[in-house]
Amino acid sequence: MLGLSALQTMPALAQRPRVSRLVIVGGAEDRLQDRLILRKFADHCGGPQARIRLITAASGDPQGVWHSYQQAFNALGVFDVQPLAIYDRDSAQSPEVQAEILQADGIFISGGDQSKLMAILWDSWAYQSLHQSFYLNRCCIGGTSAGAAVMSRHMIAQGPAVLRATKEAVDTDMGLGLLSQAVVDQHFSERRRLPRLLSTLAMRPDLLGVGIDEDTALVIERDVGIEVIGQGSVTLVDPSQMRSNVDELETLESIEMLGVQLHFLPAGHRYHLSTIGQDARSAPLRRAVQRLVTLGPMRA
Repeated sequence: MLGLSALQTMPALAQRPRVSRLVIVGGAEDRLQDRLILRKFADHCGGPQARIRLITAASGDPQGVWHSYQQAFNALGVFDVQPLAIYDRDSAQSPEVQAEILQADGIFISGGDQSKLMAILWDSWAYQSLHQSFYLNRCCIGGTSAGAAVMSRHMIAQGPAVLRATKEAVDTDMGLGLLSQAVVDQHFSERRRLPRLLSTLAMRPDLLGVGIDEDTALVIERDVGIEVIGQGSVTLVDPSQMRSNVDELETLESIEMLGVQLHFLPAGHRYHLSTIGQDARSAPLRRAVQRLVTLGPMRA
């Protein structure tokens, strides 16, 4: 495996962004018309000269998904775009794949099945290289749908779009861990997933809930702030002050949740720590943004 000494000898990467960024997409992003989200992602990777690599292992049609993104990025003037040869556990241990990750300016993770993806990536060389590339190389990492779900340490693996918050309605698992204090749900408004996210948070009130609409992205700049881009909104759900009866309930019973704080952030808005007010009314939003921009530990 390539260690830190090998990492330090990697060639300088093209137009390296100044801060580490995550671009977390709620799914169904536009790849054919304005391509706003993919355009922003490419810009954060360094523009036309960027080296962008795709992880399509979550998809049931990895080649078809790859060609779709290749065409989209090429239309944006970015041509050094290649798929990473990650198909199974063995390929995730490949030194060649590891080197490709460490030399990339941007990594984009497609949709599909997040549990399938993490079964391939978990604790592999590719997994460790993603962390090294993000934390040490300031590589921009994006993901859509399943690729968004895996960003958090505590990941929603599966669960129906329940009508109300219900105990143990959602199965969770381990994700990539780039976000350590949040859990992400995608296709949020379109699939009416607020009760699903609340069901998750009732069991894990230490986490911040992040619901992202389709064709919408939450851009997180490490230690700086967040931005919402695209066509929809991002919903932040903070249960840190919540009182709940979840410990008294049986499986699938409805949960009482009191004192939950909700922030609704439309596309086109930025929330940087330097511009959020210091007053008591701004404190809940400041706490939420602080938890997003304070990323988890590097796994190496």
